[in-house]
Amino acid sequence: MASAEPMGAGGAKVKVCVQGLWHLGSVTAGCLASLGHDVIGLDFDDQTIGNLQKGTLPVDEPGLNTLIDDGVANGNLKFTSDAKAAVSGARVLWVAYDTPVDDDDKADVDFVFRQVESTLPLLEENTVVVVSSQMPVGSIAQLEQVSSRDCPHKNLSFCSSPENLRLGRALEAFLHPDRVVLGIRNDEAKDVLCDLFDGITENFVWMGVESAEMTKHAINAFLGMSIAFTNEFATVCEQVNADAREVEIGLKTEQRIGPGAYLAPGSAFSGGTLARDLKFLEKISSGYNLANPIFSSVLKSNNEHKKWVQRRIRSVLGDLKGKSIAVWGLTYKPGTDTLRRSLSVETCDWLHQEGAQIIVHDPSECIIPDRWSKQAKRVKTPLTALHEASALIIGTPWPEYRELSLRDIKNSVTEDFVVFDSDRILGDLSPCSGISYFSVGVGDE
Repeated sequence: MASAEPMGAGGAKVKVCVQGLWHLGSVTAGCLASLGHDVIGLDFDDQTIGNLQKGTLPVDEPGLNTLIDDGVANGNLKFTSDAKAAVSGARVLWVAYDTPVDDDDKADVDFVFRQVESTLPLLEENTVVVVSSQMPVGSIAQLEQVSSRDCPHKNLSFCSSPENLRLGRALEAFLHPDRVVLGIRNDEAKDVLCDLFDGITENFVWMGVESAEMTKHAINAFLGMSIAFTNEFATVCEQVNADAREVEIGLKTEQRIGPGAYLAPGSAFSGGTLARDLKFLEKISSGYNLANPIFSSVLKSNNEHKKWVQRRIRSVLGDLKGKSIAVWGLTYKPGTDTLRRSLSVETCDWLHQEGAQIIVHDPSECIIPDRWSKQAKRVKTPLTALHEASALIIGTPWPEYRELSLRDIKNSVTEDFVVFDSDRILGDLSPCSGISYFSVGVGDE
């Protein structure tokens, strides 16, 4: 589990109200409490508060249970649905709602505004409002207008600290970041933020509020563009007998690109996070009559690549009706139990529509959707899933699957078995006799 050093001698204990307690908020509250700050988590959903008070998290995140239990036990962390009590004496209101995103990647920004607008008039004078929720650029300026209208005497300071968490590795991302981007209006807020982040990092990137908001859009849009670009050239590699992983090495050794570039061929991006920011940029561009076709093209390219497994499995196996297909991994990412917007779930939905029988394994305690009940069976081990199947799809690249030996896999399958492994986590299967192996960026055997 990620951990933080206690606050340094110069650090000051800050009373913080974290508003919004799903993934982003529960991680933020737990991590700030672990730093020694006085944290109250606020959410207007009584069930969420009740669950957290009992130690039940809204979404699984490695190490977070322990962090929250420790915070509650030592008195640094409390939870409530009473906004007035939550913000009483708070120096900072940290807005940490996970902005809802629908199946078309459109964010319900109004939901976040409604929650925050009801809290602003309750704040004490000179409170610093830190916004980490995934909101379009200009949102903080809108909140400042609300503050000027509803509580002008409060002298609130608004800041942007763009969310930088990664589901399954969120504690590490919060407590040990490579840097923290902070958008501010004044030096008073800067001093409070320095106290708040003391013990996490001294590497702050200070900028204006709108620049910080735009930085979040730019990072996610660039990552999405990199993934889409990589997967497009990988599909060409499949046709011309090139290996996209070797091309990746050629790209990353070019000094103008670099070894850390997001250029690994594999699955399409999913979950709504990257797509949400691309949608934000599309809408903003349209509002200013700007022709910026890259943003929409990235989404179009990625949506097309989501069908890679469908194209491959149909070309190899033909009609899937009545055939048994093993699927390893259902969750959105390894290290969590959430299925929402999971690409593996989308693939299983397609298999279900095609009439295939699905044999599922996932290391988490995720619940299989009811809509698969008649055509899906869950098994306890990944190798058991292979016994009755004619093919395997690796949906979510859990580390457990990488650890399986080639011999164990061979001994669990029938002749002419087929593996579809978008992210090439079982790359040593490619020369294995009796198993046909397909991954993104490599041509047919």
